[in-house]
Amino acid sequence: MKKVNTLFFSIVILFFIISCNDDIEKVRVVTEKSNLPIETGYTIQINYTDSGIPKARLFAPLMERYASDEKNYTEMKKGITAYFFNKNRKVDSYLKAKYAIRYDREKRMVAKNDVVLVNNKFDTLNTEELNWDETTQRIFSDKAVRITTPDEIIIGEGFESNTEFDKYKIFKIKGTISLKK
Repeated sequence: MKKVNTLFFSIVILFFIISCNDDIEKVRVVTEKSNLPIETGYTIQINYTDSGIPKARLFAPLMERYASDEKNYTEMKKGITAYFFNKNRKVDSYLKAKYAIRYDREKRMVAKNDVVLVNNKFDTLNTEELNWDETTQRIFSDKAVRITTPDEIIIGEGFESNTEFDKYKIFKIKGTISLKK
């Protein structure tokens, strides 16, 4: 019986020694609090207003907020849908993307992966990345873009617009397809 206990104890110690990791950096990264979100929300709806007037309504299945001295951002890893309102409180445009991140200090948002933006004239922008600078009220992309209007499809690389997406320009136009008969 004593031999069995000694053997068992030896095996446990051996496994303990083998499993020990002397890479302190890896342990620190895994246990560091700043790698964890300070807030996590599921099935989120956020209403943005200015002086009681609705400006935007945002929906996200998962939202995580990170804040520390080095970083301050909100991440929507499972996508985003946002509706933007005009001064008459009507939906002026909407945005959908499979991923978005908002850098709180810089007041800018980046939407990525199958981004669709539609304005009230049904002009539709498709791209893989769209940036929104809240300070300048400008949206832009340096990626490939396709804008579909009732009359034409414009394909290019690089794009800039106001937030209403009614005054826009495409920088490197690759082609235009007329939809008129």
